[in-house]
Amino acid sequence: MTQDEAFSQRLGDLARLRRVRDRIDRDYMQPLNVEELARGVHMSAGHLSRQFRLAYGESPYSYLMTRRIERAMALLRRGDMSVTEVCFEVGCSSLGTFSTRFTELVGVPPSVYRTESAQATDGIPPCVAKQITRPIRNQEAPPDESR
Repeated sequence: MTQDEAFSQRLGDLARLRRVRDRIDRDYMQPLNVEELARGVHMSAGHLSRQFRLAYGESPYSYLMTRRIERAMALLRRGDMSVTEVCFEVGCSSLGTFSTRFTELVGVPPSVYRTESAQATDGIPPCVAKQITRPIRNQEAPPDESR
């Protein structure tokens, strides 16, 4: 394989990875798995996972869960849904997995976030609240002594 062919292959892979990321962003509430995502872009699941991690710094599953948690945070800030309702609304099928992942990314359980977040974002436009409350990717949330 020449250098030009390798470059063309890499560009093609990046375009397919972008389609996978766009699909996750759009369909996060649907039941998605790596095998299905890989089939959609004609890659093996292993190759997709490796290339996605190289390009975006996390696995497709981790990216999907981060999207779900971001949406869950917005729904919990509204305050009109229970944690269980939010869990299923964002596409999670297990309340335990949802709560564990939420706590890892946000630093507090969803029930605590629901009560505290309403007061923390009072008077802030929703678009700004979304930015300042975005979960931390690729690491656990740092411990917050004030909570």
